[in-house]
Amino acid sequence: MSNLTVVAYDDVATAQEVVQTLARLQQEHNIVIEDIVVAERKADGKVKLHQTQKLGAAGAAGGALWGGLIGLLFLAPLLGMAVGAASGGMAGAFTDIGVDDDMMKSIGEQLEPGKAAVFALTSQGNLDKVLPEISKFHGTLLQSSLSSEAEQQLRDAVEQQKAGAPA
Repeated sequence: MSNLTVVAYDDVATAQEVVQTLARLQQEHNIVIEDIVVAERKADGKVKLHQTQKLGAAGAAGGALWGGLIGLLFLAPLLGMAVGAASGGMAGAFTDIGVDDDMMKSIGEQLEPGKAAVFALTSQGNLDKVLPEISKFHGTLLQSSLSSEAEQQLRDAVEQQKAGAPA
């Protein structure tokens, strides 16, 4: 089951640092991230979404693989890979998976100008490893679909850091 967690930060640079930290934690197999997006409320009040997944690239890679395999059947693997990569890239670019853009913009409009929020759609996570890492960034939990116990752990970790107490 996937969980959506939305945490606000004072600026987009901090939110991007959180994304990089979560990416590192995923490489260390401490969390599984399905989608992660930064919503930034600009000074003019507009909300900009910073998508982190490169769907076009992922689609092109998958398309090249399948195209190459199908091309082997017809003795033209390079042509199959080229056609597969092109069609996979187009399909990936037009595919919108993960967190709903309209919902992210709606929450982003509630932020003060200059602030940002990280939307993380995760399916697994080791809270003992993840919480100490992300609590360093002094965020504010806006929304979560975590269990009540896990949400309270996250809220406590963030609030302890804001108060200056050790996590």
